[in-house]
This record gives sequence, structure tokens and C-alpha cells, in this order.
Amino acid sequence: MTIHTSHPFLDPEGDRDPVRRLRGRQGATVSLWTAGDDGDRSGLTVSSWMVAGGEPGRVLALLDPDADLTEALLETGRGVVQLLAWPDRGLAEAFAGTAPAPGGPFRMAEWVDTAYGPRLDHATTWALVSLESDAPVGWSTLVTCTLDEVVVGEDHDPLVHRRGRFSPPSA
Repeated sequence: MTIHTSHPFLDPEGDRDPVRRLRGRQGATVSLWTAGDDGDRSGLTVSSWMVAGGEPGRVLALLDPDADLTEALLETGRGVVQLLAWPDRGLAEAFAGTAPAPGGPFRMAEWVDTAYGPRLDHATTWALVSLESDAPVGWSTLVTCTLDEVVVGEDHDPLVHRRGRFSPPSA
């Protein structure tokens, strides 16, 4: 195995997609979206998301249309959105499918079963959401969900994704 100082599959500078490069320069708090029940859980690391105020509030996200989570959310109409912290970066990689997770990523942490799907036990900020609409947008599925319950806790060391990497919390 060789350790690279840069991404080994990165396209040469002139061949890189400018849209992805622009998106990569937006700092984003990393969320983990989950849905399903104990018999059929699914999850996906999501950094392309935003919150819209209103009554009720809403959360919008761009999801991979081929992801199990997207299928489960569209089928059940419910999900859980939890914010990840710096110590959760391995969990984020596993749910993104970029790191191994023997036995599956749900074995890497403790979970609380809810009617909306599994909730990460140690997450301090999370929301229970109901699907309002979905639409294809570019190579993604845009989902709009209503915020049914929101818990906002301490945010000492959020996991942030910028330019293709996780950024450590600022001191």
C-alpha cells in the first residue's frame, strides 16, 4: 500500500469539473441521514443540505438517487437528520461508502430507534423529518422535508467538509 499526499484519483487541474470545485469551496456541516427500521436500516452522509425557516421549518438536501437511503426516504416518507462531530469522521466515511465498515456502518455506533428511523445515540443536534417533495436536479434527487421535531445541543467540534476533506474544528 502506498500513502499519497494528494488524492490518487484526482483529475488533472485542467480536467476538473468547475461546478464540483465551486461546491467544494462552500464549507458544509456534515449530516448523517438515516431511515428505516431495525430490519432494514439505511443511511447516507450528506453535506449538500440547507435549512429553510417557516411554519413548519424545512430541510432540503441533494441526495444520490441510487443510494439506499434515498430509496428508503422516498418509500417511508420519514427520516432522521443528525449533525456529526469531529470524532464521527470515520462514521461519516463509512456511510459515504469511502471507508470499510465490517458488518455495516450501523455497527460502528449506538442507535436509538425512532418511528422515523435510527438516531445516532450520541448526536447532540438532530431532527425528525417527513418527506414533502422530491425532484431530480442535475445528478441528484432534491428532497424537501418538513421538520417535525428538532433538538439543538452543544456544538463544540462540528464535522465540516470543505474542498473534499474534513476540516478539524477551530480552536
